[in-house]
Amino acid sequence: MKEAARLARAENKIVGLVPTMGALHAGHMALVERAKRECSQVVTSIFVNPTQFGPKEDLAKYPRTFESDSKKLETAGVDAIFAPQPADIYPPNFRTYVNVDGLSDRLEGRSRPGHFRGVATVVLKLFEIVQPTYAYFGRKDAQQVRIITQMARDLNLDVEIVICPIVREPDGLALSSRNVYLTPEERKAALVLHRALTAARDELAHGTRDALSLQSTMQKIFTAEPLATLDYAEIVDADTFEPVTRISCPAYILIAATIGKTRLIDNLYIEPVPNSPDTFQFHL
Repeated sequence: MKEAARLARAENKIVGLVPTMGALHAGHMALVERAKRECSQVVTSIFVNPTQFGPKEDLAKYPRTFESDSKKLETAGVDAIFAPQPADIYPPNFRTYVNVDGLSDRLEGRSRPGHFRGVATVVLKLFEIVQPTYAYFGRKDAQQVRIITQMARDLNLDVEIVICPIVREPDGLALSSRNVYLTPEERKAALVLHRALTAARDELAHGTRDALSLQSTMQKIFTAEPLATLDYAEIVDADTFEPVTRISCPAYILIAATIGKTRLIDNLYIEPVPNSPDTFQFHL
């Protein structure tokens, strides 16, 4: 892979990287399609990264579907699949990790200690190995994308981070490789995340700006769904990821919840309309 990266750079190719953990769905393929439009060579990585899973998380059972993933990527016209083994990425006596201070400590970082250290480390290694011009990530993992963007800036990495919209099922459920864990009953219950975000969006559209009021609305919706356990429903500044009390700048409404035994995340991005500070665009 490193030899291919050196050759691509020598030939001045615009290389796009789509980093994944496999179990590819339409959300991943939307990233691939955009990379194909914008780059002369597209690499998709498939690597279930052990360092971003906690001791009680689903590393062992995380879906691994390399054969079907490969066929999807071949059909989509990807130029290369980079699928290293854990020992290739983390050789014996591996000791170096990346930590993005502040941004990594709350929300997902609070609920999953060490998660973002593992994410930042493996993404930096993928950037170094593949040497992409652009790297494509989905907005569903908003905190992860913010951390990777910060890392790329702080370390002067020669890659541009491209953030792509959330891809959803027709009924609103955000696509996730973990959705396959849901039973039919849980799949129906999982729509509570989308309902909560939609309710918050509707209140915002009608003039509500108070974060506590929006959080209360979302919590009530979760209370009515017995199969769902809410981890957090927070409203944060889109840059700092610190909580806001009143929405007046770019912000995220972030939700994490467990449906049965499956943990899901989702978000709504709120963006002020230029020259109209109290009017917002909503990206759900």
